[in-house]
Amino acid sequence: MTAPHVSLTDPTHSSFLPPPDPVRSPVTGWTRAHWEALADRLLDGLLPYASRKLAQYRLPGRPGHAGSWSDGLEGYARSFLLAACRIAGSGGRVPPELIERYAAGLAAGTDPEGAERWPPIADRAQPMVEAASIAIALHETRPWIWDRLDDAVRQRVAAWLGGFVGARANDSNWRLFQVVTEEFLASVGAPHSRAEIDGGLARLEDWYRGDGWYTDGDGRKFDYYNGWALHLYPILWARIAGPRADASLTEVHRARLRAFLGTHQYFFGSDGAPVHQGRSLTYRYATAAPLWAGALADATPLPPGRTRRLASGALKHFTERGVPDERGLLSLGWYRPFLPVTQRYSGPASPYWASKAFLGLLLPAGHPVWTAPEEPGPVDTADAYLALPAPGWLLHSTAADGIVRLVNHGSDRLPPPPTEAEDSPHYAKFAYSSATAPDTPANGPATGPDSHLALLTADGKASRRGRIHPLGTEGRRAASWHRAVLPGSDEGHRIETTSVVHGPWEIRVHRVEGPPGAVVREGGWALADDSGPLTEAAGPGWALVRREADGLTSAVVALHGWEEPGADGPSHGTVAQVRGANAYGEYSATPCLRLAGHPGRPHLLVTLVVLSADPVRPCDPEVLRARARTRVTAAGAVVVRFPDGTEEEVPAGAGSG
Repeated sequence: MTAPHVSLTDPTHSSFLPPPDPVRSPVTGWTRAHWEALADRLLDGLLPYASRKLAQYRLPGRPGHAGSWSDGLEGYARSFLLAACRIAGSGGRVPPELIERYAAGLAAGTDPEGAERWPPIADRAQPMVEAASIAIALHETRPWIWDRLDDAVRQRVAAWLGGFVGARANDSNWRLFQVVTEEFLASVGAPHSRAEIDGGLARLEDWYRGDGWYTDGDGRKFDYYNGWALHLYPILWARIAGPRADASLTEVHRARLRAFLGTHQYFFGSDGAPVHQGRSLTYRYATAAPLWAGALADATPLPPGRTRRLASGALKHFTERGVPDERGLLSLGWYRPFLPVTQRYSGPASPYWASKAFLGLLLPAGHPVWTAPEEPGPVDTADAYLALPAPGWLLHSTAADGIVRLVNHGSDRLPPPPTEAEDSPHYAKFAYSSATAPDTPANGPATGPDSHLALLTADGKASRRGRIHPLGTEGRRAASWHRAVLPGSDEGHRIETTSVVHGPWEIRVHRVEGPPGAVVREGGWALADDSGPLTEAAGPGWALVRREADGLTSAVVALHGWEEPGADGPSHGTVAQVRGANAYGEYSATPCLRLAGHPGRPHLLVTLVVLSADPVRPCDPEVLRARARTRVTAAGAVVVRFPDGTEEEVPAGAGSG
């Protein structure tokens, strides 16, 4: 049976794909043939942008901070990883020109006197990233490329990759680029440093936080790098190292990946969309890479049919929304080109880290992940709740609309103090989802009002959330505190928040310090659409935004503390509108609540936040206000009641309980 919100019909822009197979793949319709066809489409789309000797791919778009020379290498290296999956996955039975193309590029790129030579590997330089992709691709295609290269070319390739030996990598997932590159050098008898390989793997241990979660370097840096880098490269390293790999260490990596995948499967909505959180989101369906890594290493708790359903669902989600574009290219964006989801290092070929999603092609066509009937993902069949104490996250999803929501009380991507606390819209929000993206204005505040509680200055400038201090995550509850600093002030004001989730609802209990008279604003989810402005409504103590095409609704409802002094009820809700600031559409809008004057002493605010497209549980704010309740006990605890009558008590003074 097809899962909710999943279509088996391919739109015309995907006409290069074979017909769907509803028997083998009853959820997505996709098979291995679809993956191969899309890989071919991506590789073919790059050809017009290849340099004469095929060592660089100079794609259109904004250059990355490393410059166009490095960008050209990036185009070669990341697409070589995709080509390697296609070549090795077919046992070399691909058009010969594909193999010849990348072999020729190796010869030209490593020629130190050539016009298309690659930039050298140097301390903390971008070629370190690309060298790892080249090393992995060379290993996986060894019989068809490396073994057939002229000896002089092999020596030049080893010499270029050997720039890693003795070089300093960024103290993050970059340490693993050095590990896999030097392990490949070891596999071909080239100079390498075993101490650097072992040191990179040992550094990974420092970042492990339990339950399958790593932080990407020191601090609380939790995002998709956990899956498409920190878990992935140890698995690929073991494939390169073979019998040289420490068996006990490899087993540790496999066990951690297995634990992570038990969680990662919950990050995909029924329509295949991954939760929109973190940096480098332009890699898109690279979110599927750890699913395949688990199958490659026999380190997954997922049935093979579910692995394929989740991975194919992610790939299909973007393909149905114009990715790749009409040229066959991956743009710097999410669906359409959208630079705010990129970083300074993102060049025109940066999105081709999406090649990691195709690692499943390394598994033979007869492997169960390709032959077993698809099985629904966990989000397809029932409402789900998952507490993730390591990153400080709560996941809650609803089967009726297929939406996954992530409540964030732990990941801020900030190095440890004394680094200044700054906001990033992809880390500083209270919540993210598979159906929405945060507003990321290109010219304006660093972060929009959505999923944020802020103190406002007289001219409307908002405080930052900054560094997140987790207070606990357990069951259906998570808590944290942050110090809100108003622009132009050094004084911080503690805001402590506990989130409790149930169905499509989140109730936030805020204990807010602030200067007397300061405006307090809270925003719900930002909805976006390309077709035009969204439906908006607001009233006393509530605000709502609805997308008419699918009924997706974002609402906020005041439950406690939003009353103005002397007023009979809470202040009137508002809707914040913006254009060109959201990855999901040109027009976006956020429902908001405002308290015009903070009393100057710790103040309790309770808000019901809703994101839903469930036709059975409509988001009528007046009904929600009538059914949801808050009661404060004599001891200061807050008893919250959800619209369906479910109650939970939030103790005074924080924590998960």
